[in-house]
Amino acid sequence: MKKQLVKGSKKLLNAWAFYDWANSVYSLVISSAIFPIFYGALFRVADIEKVKVFGGEISRAPLISYTTSLAFVFIALVTPLISGVADYLGNKRMFMKFFCYLGGISCIGLYWFSLDHILFSLLCYFFGLVGFWVSFAINNSYLPDIAFPEQQDRISAKGFSLGYVGSVLLLLFNLAMVMKPDFFGITTDVGGAAEIKAMKYSFVSVGVWWIVFSQYTFYYLPVGNKRESPKKNIVLNGFKELRLVWGQLGKNMKLKRYLGAFFVYSMAVQTVMLIATYFGEEEIAWGTDTERTTGLIVSILVIQVVAIIGATLTAKASRVLGNIRTLIIINVIWAMICVYAYFLITPMDFYIAAGLVGIVMGGIQALSRSTYSKFLPKTTDTTSFFSFYDVAEKIGIIIGTFLYGFIAQITGSMRNAILFLFLFFLIGIFLLFRVPKETEKA
Repeated sequence: MKKQLVKGSKKLLNAWAFYDWANSVYSLVISSAIFPIFYGALFRVADIEKVKVFGGEISRAPLISYTTSLAFVFIALVTPLISGVADYLGNKRMFMKFFCYLGGISCIGLYWFSLDHILFSLLCYFFGLVGFWVSFAINNSYLPDIAFPEQQDRISAKGFSLGYVGSVLLLLFNLAMVMKPDFFGITTDVGGAAEIKAMKYSFVSVGVWWIVFSQYTFYYLPVGNKRESPKKNIVLNGFKELRLVWGQLGKNMKLKRYLGAFFVYSMAVQTVMLIATYFGEEEIAWGTDTERTTGLIVSILVIQVVAIIGATLTAKASRVLGNIRTLIIINVIWAMICVYAYFLITPMDFYIAAGLVGIVMGGIQALSRSTYSKFLPKTTDTTSFFSFYDVAEKIGIIIGTFLYGFIAQITGSMRNAILFLFLFFLIGIFLLFRVPKETEKA
């Protein structure tokens, strides 16, 4: 029988961080890079703007937007349910495995994504999102279980850095397939252009990568903390736990005010990350379709490479300045990026914006996660607290993406919506200043 690794051990910390290597390929290849380009190419090849769904017609942009929003509503609802059952069974690793495999298999299913079978296609996209975000939330909840407070900033940043490195490696391989499909033996068939077929192979590669590399994490992670819970209403215990967590926030002003700030600025950060590729495709003056595809993927690669440096620099800055001060500085940079994005026109403008986003993207995610972990009260119920954190983030995404789309629709410009996100960062900065200060660097 495998011996359980002790909290804080190097092997355990590395195994936890390695899950970012496994699953980050989804957020890069599927969410940010290949899939948005693939999705737009399907409609351009078919020379249509609308598809029939549930007896009606809907345009491509609202269709994927509504599917994404619905997925995050589902994620926000299912995470507390999983939390309650996992606490009762004391086996959150089992649930993490389930959603990891659900996401990986759904990515493989995207190989058959087509406008002729749009419902099946959207279900694969839907469950890919669900698998990624729920398994990621469960992995986050392990942080205070496997690392001591003084280790959490560093290992959180290491996780994001591993994710960037791994996802960039796979994206480079996928980019080579898309740009030179003949070299890989990918030819045009009845399914469409060789480039589109290569994109489908990239979805399969994501699913296989995610499932295979996650095995190292699953081998070393502890099963989870079993809590005494009433046998009735086990499924609803997660929501009860969220209510209890909410009640405890009133006794912990530092955590409560930090969560308020996180909710606001994370809403803007996640919205920017979700719409960046769509913004670049529509608002930037690209030349040909090939230049658009290459330019967008190169921009995303720039973000990932720079983000490796950004996450490391942020961890070092937090040790000198403290977590809250560092988060304030990062939010100021994000606000400036929003203003700059309003004036983007040329591909070079977009590349510069991508580099700036990379500097602060990984840093704000890693530091937000570890700061929350540091502010938690002493408890073994880490799953419920991180479930609350995750639900707050997902509700923010739902609100942020809806408002972004609504403003873009009524004003006729995605640029105006970007300026609106600028206000969220300003409010986030104000709320971070209200987080009570302590002598420790946090």
